[in-house]
Amino acid sequence: MLDLAIYGDYETAWCPGCGNFRILPAVKKALAASNLAPHQVTFVSGIGQAAKAPHYLNVNLFNGLHGRSLPVATGARLANHTQPVIVESGDGCSYGEGGNHFLAAIRRNVDLTMLVHNNQVYGLTKGQASPTSDEGFVTKAQPHGVYAMPFNPLAVAVALQANFVARAFAGLEDHLVEMIKQAIAHPGFALVDILQPCVSFNKVNTFGWYKNRCYTLPDSYDPTDWPTAMVKAHEWGDKIPLGVIYKNNRLPFEAHFACLQDMPLVRQPVAKAKFQELLAHFQ
Repeated sequence: MLDLAIYGDYETAWCPGCGNFRILPAVKKALAASNLAPHQVTFVSGIGQAAKAPHYLNVNLFNGLHGRSLPVATGARLANHTQPVIVESGDGCSYGEGGNHFLAAIRRNVDLTMLVHNNQVYGLTKGQASPTSDEGFVTKAQPHGVYAMPFNPLAVAVALQANFVARAFAGLEDHLVEMIKQAIAHPGFALVDILQPCVSFNKVNTFGWYKNRCYTLPDSYDPTDWPTAMVKAHEWGDKIPLGVIYKNNRLPFEAHFACLQDMPLVRQPVAKAKFQELLAHFQ
């Protein structure tokens, strides 16, 4: 296992007590346990408090537009499929602004690991409801409560048969580390939805609220059983399951391209004559 010190130690801009403080060391431990040194992994994030998390890591990082981390990550992965690519952002960025990209990445089954800090609120822009906010959730922007049904990322990912779908909780670090580590190792698109309390703007879904409801799935649970996984993905309220909800072994997107079998695109020579011929065709 690699020394955690190689991933750096930086001052953050998060509020005291933020659940992000519990996720950052878990990501470092998962990287170390996966033997991924800083130069061997690429992170991509969007906009938000959660999207700042990779800023506090000594890794390759592309910080993109709000909700647009997955297209960049897809390009990075296809350019160099030997380098693990991890997307890390919040529920608003990933499921709201980036919702359509979320669906496309699952359908394509690009070999990416997506870590979503799900605090059920927009923390950076001061507390509006997010796609995962429960019905009736009151904010300054929704003073009469949220009318819309919450978006269920796990149910959507399981319905589309994503290769790896898991839920974790920022308050259970060892379990969170294990979920991230498994997601990185599993081929194809992998989602880890991380329940992350926001102490400043979400006074409902607190650490205590989650601890009273979250439970880890038993060893007897079979994550390859799709119908059961759909049931577990919809379980929310008095009981919230944590663990690998669903997984399969669909062929990753990259495996369909013969040109990627010998070496990644980034290392392949450019056929200048063919390139000029292609340009001439469009002139």
